[in-house]
Amino acid sequence: MHATLIRRQLGNLIPPKVATPKLVSGGSGAGLAPLVNFYSKLPKGEITPRVGGIKGRYFSGANASGKPLVALIVGNFVISYTLDYNMHLKHHKNNIH
Repeated sequence: MHATLIRRQLGNLIPPKVATPKLVSGGSGAGLAPLVNFYSKLPKGEITPRVGGIKGRYFSGANASGKPLVALIVGNFVISYTLDYNMHLKHHKNNIH
């Protein structure tokens, strides 16, 4: 990626210029109202990751379980055994040993 493209994408992460030197240097502090208003609207607390799909449903949070992994292993075994059995029957169809 080009440096200008990265700068353009990261430029949105910086908050807009709410406090100017004129507002901040005012002695009363009343000029900080726009700055306080801007930062009071930001979300507070820790960021909770949003995980969706199968991982969020079975492997994260209160419902954490290994059942889907066991089901995947058993399903893979059943399909593999069925294919192997059918290939073995095809082998015995024309060849007796």
